[in-house]
Amino acid sequence: MTEVINRDLGKKGEDLACQHLEQKGYTILERNYHFMKAEVDIVAYYGFQIIFVEVKLRSSKNFGNPEDFVDEKKQQHVYEAADAWLYERKMEGSPCRFDVIAIYAPSETEFYIEHFENAF
Repeated sequence: MTEVINRDLGKKGEDLACQHLEQKGYTILERNYHFMKAEVDIVAYYGFQIIFVEVKLRSSKNFGNPEDFVDEKKQQHVYEAADAWLYERKMEGSPCRFDVIAIYAPSETEFYIEHFENAF
C-alpha cells in the first residue's frame, strides 16, 4: 500500500513540476525515461538546451529539504539516463543541463515549488 501512495505522490509531484516548467515556457519532451536502472523524471527543452530534471517531493522537512535527496548516486543515474536519451536520438553533444525541482507539500492542497537550474 505504501508503494502505491508513494507512486501517486511521485506522479503528483511530476505533474506539478511539468505545469511549473510549462508556465515558464519549457516544452516537455518526455517523462519517466528509463535506461537500465537509470531514470530521469522529465526531459524538457528551453532556450536551445535539453533540460534533464529530477523531481523530489517531500511532505515533511524532518529529514531535510526535498533537494537534499538528490545525492551523488541519484545524480549519476540521471547522467546515465541522459546519455542514453541523447544517444538514442542521435543528439550527443547537444547543449544540456541538469535541474532539480524540489516540492514541499505539507498537506494535500499545499505545495511549494523551488526550481534549481544547473543543480548538478
